[in-house]
Amino acid sequence: MRKLKYLDYWLLVPYLILSVFGIVMVYSASADIGTQNGGSPGSYLIKQALYVFLGLAILGFMIMMNINKLRNRRLLKIAGYFAYGALFFLLIRGETVNGAAGWISLGPINIQPAEFIKFYIIIWLSNVITNRQDDLEEYSWWSTMRQPLLVCFIILALIVKQPDLGGAAINGAIMFVLFLSSGFASRWAKIIFTGIIAAGIFVVMPALSWLASSSAGKGSYQLQRIVAFMNPFEHAQGVGQQLVNSYYAISNGGIFGVGWGNSIQKTGYLPEPNTDFIMAILTEELGLITALAVVTLLFVIILRTVLIGVRSNSTYQSLVCYGAATYLAVQTSFNLGGVLGFLPITGVTFPFISYGGSSTWTLALVMGVVMNISARQKRYRMTN
Repeated sequence: MRKLKYLDYWLLVPYLILSVFGIVMVYSASADIGTQNGGSPGSYLIKQALYVFLGLAILGFMIMMNINKLRNRRLLKIAGYFAYGALFFLLIRGETVNGAAGWISLGPINIQPAEFIKFYIIIWLSNVITNRQDDLEEYSWWSTMRQPLLVCFIILALIVKQPDLGGAAINGAIMFVLFLSSGFASRWAKIIFTGIIAAGIFVVMPALSWLASSSAGKGSYQLQRIVAFMNPFEHAQGVGQQLVNSYYAISNGGIFGVGWGNSIQKTGYLPEPNTDFIMAILTEELGLITALAVVTLLFVIILRTVLIGVRSNSTYQSLVCYGAATYLAVQTSFNLGGVLGFLPITGVTFPFISYGGSSTWTLALVMGVVMNISARQKRYRMTN
């Protein structure tokens, strides 16, 4: 219980505000679809409230635990078996949602393993890099890190196979930042990063766009999202419907919004109003000013997480913080990018606000570890 007086309120307060506000917005965004699906208007509200309540329990547990236990070799090995097993299971019997077989049905709830993989990657790869610090100084980076690099490629390949391109991109970004933080030669990092961006702009995107427009790609949900991204209004009655109605929602909201619960686009015009496009509904109902306030709170969490990592004298703790900040920043960017039409729609939820148990619990795990690290730092400063 001593850790409670060392809590980082720069993290805890935004976490609580966003989580409670997320429950409120899930209720508003999902009341119509809850009724349409044969349930009650508050069905999603009850589920999200339970997810957040369990998330708070997870958060408390992660804050109070000895963080060094996360580095236990047996624990990481067991977690790895579960992670790989879940990803392989999805290839055989995964539940398909929005074109991706990325869900495991457990009675009344669906679990999305790719969400929990983010937390696993953060704690596992941070531990691997920390344990190999001496080898990194003595031997070349490639010879030291090629085995974990191969494991990461396998994990990403299994996620892409679902296909969950958004989840793969976020996990890939976490891996890239952690590998970069391990001492990966900056010159090579710049070359690889520039190559990836150039390939995406000049090769991959045009190729995917052509394939999505061809007869071979007509049946691919993922490829059709590229079509919607390239020219949404031309396909407003088909694959561009989500993005076009997202624009309408944001335009209707203006600066101050049309009022909580008064969204038009959530009444059947905008698919997934309580998950992927909840920020469009939020902006329509509560306006641009509220949307900016939500993003600002997330920015505070991300910036604080990076600062905690920079302050830490432990390589492991610093890497965990950098991985957590990357996770939050990239996921937020992907969701907002899809809602605003800056990026293809990837099916990525908005942290804390969107409906979903897997994302809520993963956020609780990650935030709990970061708050644990912050509490340790604060206690050290106050006792020395």
